[in-house]
Amino acid sequence: MAVKTAFLIGCLAIGATGWASAQAVRKSQHGSVAQRIADTDVTIVYNRPVARGRELFGPTVPYGKEWDPGADDATTIAFSTDVSFGSVHLPAGKYSVWVVPMERGPWTFVLSTAAEVFHTPYPRGKDALRIPVTPQRGPHMETLAFYFPVVDGDSAVLSLHWGTTVLSIPIKAGSAPR
Repeated sequence: MAVKTAFLIGCLAIGATGWASAQAVRKSQHGSVAQRIADTDVTIVYNRPVARGRELFGPTVPYGKEWDPGADDATTIAFSTDVSFGSVHLPAGKYSVWVVPMERGPWTFVLSTAAEVFHTPYPRGKDALRIPVTPQRGPHMETLAFYFPVVDGDSAVLSLHWGTTVLSIPIKAGSAPR
């Protein structure tokens, strides 16, 4: 009887460990991207939601409302020196990333000084900048991604890509826009 009880307890312990491990795996996996632009380090840290066959903008991500492009903790971007972000001067520092998708016309890309926040609600009154960005159509990207398709000396282009929507923002190292 003692052997059967020990065996049963062992099986339950192994099963519980497997269940706990399965519960710990997030659907939106952690990601990061870093890029040096001249003497500036740019680092983006985010969790990567997956499209999973959903219509993304409109039904899943409402038009006209601030949305954090990520999951769980808000996506952050950090700059080691001052930059020009979409032609707007931005001091060195860490910011949370937000986007306002629109059904028609340009979207709004927002950086907030409230860097260490959850992905909802949007931290009103803490904007560092708001810039218009025209969405482009690209190949389907199942898992949300940030990347730098162009890097050249003291400038680069940052792209946010999910589904077939691509937002691209120019970044220039240094404080003076060109």
